[in-house]
Amino acid sequence: MKKFDIPQIYKSSFIFTIKQKRNLVDQRKKDLSPSVLDFGPVRFYVARHFGFCYGVENAIEISNKTIEENPGKRIFLLSEMIHNPGVNNDLLNKGVQFLMDTSGNQIINWDELNKDDIVIIPAFGTTIEIENKLKEIGINSYKFNTTCPFVEKVWNRSEQLGKQDYTIIIHGKHYHEETRATFSHTVKNSPSVIIRNIDEAKLLCSIILGERKKEEFYKIFDGKYSKDFDVENDLQRIGVVNQTTMLATETQAIADYLKSIMAKKFGKENLKEYFADTRDTLCYATNDNQDATYELLKQKADFAVVVGGYNSSNTSHIVELCETKFKTYFILSEEELLSGSLIKHFDIHKKRELFTEDYIPKKIPVDIILTSGASCPDSVIDRVIQKFLSFFDNTKSLESVLEHVIEA
Repeated sequence: MKKFDIPQIYKSSFIFTIKQKRNLVDQRKKDLSPSVLDFGPVRFYVARHFGFCYGVENAIEISNKTIEENPGKRIFLLSEMIHNPGVNNDLLNKGVQFLMDTSGNQIINWDELNKDDIVIIPAFGTTIEIENKLKEIGINSYKFNTTCPFVEKVWNRSEQLGKQDYTIIIHGKHYHEETRATFSHTVKNSPSVIIRNIDEAKLLCSIILGERKKEEFYKIFDGKYSKDFDVENDLQRIGVVNQTTMLATETQAIADYLKSIMAKKFGKENLKEYFADTRDTLCYATNDNQDATYELLKQKADFAVVVGGYNSSNTSHIVELCETKFKTYFILSEEELLSGSLIKHFDIHKKRELFTEDYIPKKIPVDIILTSGASCPDSVIDRVIQKFLSFFDNTKSLESVLEHVIEA
């Protein structure tokens, strides 16, 4: 896989060594068991896969090269490069300006731009409408485009299916930048509808089977379907694609459910005519990180810590998985570890920060599950470990622990 040139501030020799040791003995990455870092009074169970993915490193490399190679030019990002405040703040500190917030609300008006400005397309991609807007201004939206290749893979697959007269069901969050972009690209070639979860899939299926009146579709999926969507005609042949940061198991469950409904309606012998197999659109990094998290759930630990941006979809799903077994703390960085007795963390359900006291049990050793989302730098995980170690006495050195990185 390609090696990217990313700033040193995002790297960690400690984390790099751990990943390298695991890769040397498991080059095909089949062993998903966590790495155990035994510091004596505290042990970390670190996920086999975590941190920057291909798409994130690609976006960071392009953005930084653009800044270095264009001194004196005004450089804009459509919105956040990735959902990580540290990375975004780094770009802001280098003079980059955001045109929109993550919801698509304008921060800087289009009429303030000119053809000599540079606009970087973030890793999530963007809509065709925005691409056309930039073209009108005279800005080439393709020259500084950091759209993740796996997002583009979803668009390409959707285009293929659309040209075969399939309607595209998009599993995603309708407000997310990536899903907005995917929807825009998909409706060029086919009728499309966005569904959030298995419950909405079941509602859609009740309409497909005629158990609900077709008029209910337009109320249930208001703002989530393409223009001129015809319920009677556009739900005869379907295929499922996803926002790449969604839970892969949920996307597969939704696809399997829709497949069973189409088989029920049209007969198993005719299924290929009415349902398209789209498993090839799932993102490898999302799969790897989530599969590694499932392996973490097999461990015995006192609590879990998940590190990443609070608006990061893929990180939130890792939090959801960890919560099924462990008391889980979702933090931005080591700064949320206020002390050995107080932690600030984010509640993904209430959408607010909380403070929890006495979160580290008074026992030896303390066992901690540790992982992060695909937009979290390794350097942050390193600092989280270091901060935790400062709360304990007589811990082993990093060097001695690296010599004995073992599997759980």
